[in-house]
Amino acid sequence: MDTAREYNTTTQHGPDTTDPATIDWAERQARALVPFEVIDGRPSHPTIVPADLPEGRGDLWHWGEAVAADAIVLATPTDGTRRVLLVERGDGHGWAFPGGMLDPGESPSAAASRELAEETGLMLPPSRFKDLGDRVVPDPRAGRNAWVVSVAHFAALRPATLPTVEGLDDARAAVWFPASYSAIRATTGGHVFAAHDELLFAVTDR
Repeated sequence: MDTAREYNTTTQHGPDTTDPATIDWAERQARALVPFEVIDGRPSHPTIVPADLPEGRGDLWHWGEAVAADAIVLATPTDGTRRVLLVERGDGHGWAFPGGMLDPGESPSAAASRELAEETGLMLPPSRFKDLGDRVVPDPRAGRNAWVVSVAHFAALRPATLPTVEGLDDARAAVWFPASYSAIRATTGGHVFAAHDELLFAVTDR
C-alpha cells in the first residue's frame, strides 16, 4: 500500500465551501482506499447508515474520503511493563493514538512518522512502522458525505527506559499508559477517541 500513489488528502484549513456537485467524483473514486457511491452529486459514507449521521460534512472540513495515518507505539522497557503511547486531543475528543491527515504527496508511513514527532516529540523513521491496513473509522466528526479512512501503523520498542514525550502541536498531553484497555478506559473516564477505540482494544491487554 505504501508505494507511490495519490491518496485522497485535504489541505483545508477551514470548511470546504466547494459545491460537492462540481467535484470530479469519478477521479476521487478511482484513488479511494474504500469504495464509495455518489448519489445526487454527493459522496455517500461507505459503511455507516446515513440516518445515523448529520447531513453534509458533519464537523469535518472535507467532502468524501480523506486519508489519515495513526501511529500505534508500544514500548516494553527493561522492567517488563508494556506501555502504549496516547495523546489527549486538543479538540476535546479524548485520548487517541498520535496521527492526522496525509499531506498531498505523502505516504501513510511518512505521515505516521511525522505526526508522531509533531504531537509527542518522539522520532521514529517510517521504516520502523508496520502497516496494519486501512479502515473507515467511526470518527465522531463525520457526516453523511464526509469520512476518514485511517491507515494504522504499528511500532514496538524495547528501550532501557521509556522515551520522554510531551504534548505538542494540537495535542494537549502525551502519556505512556500501561497497555491495558480496561485501565486506560478507567483512567481517562472512558474518554477515548471513538475512531481509535477498536484499535486500542486490539493492541492492548484486557
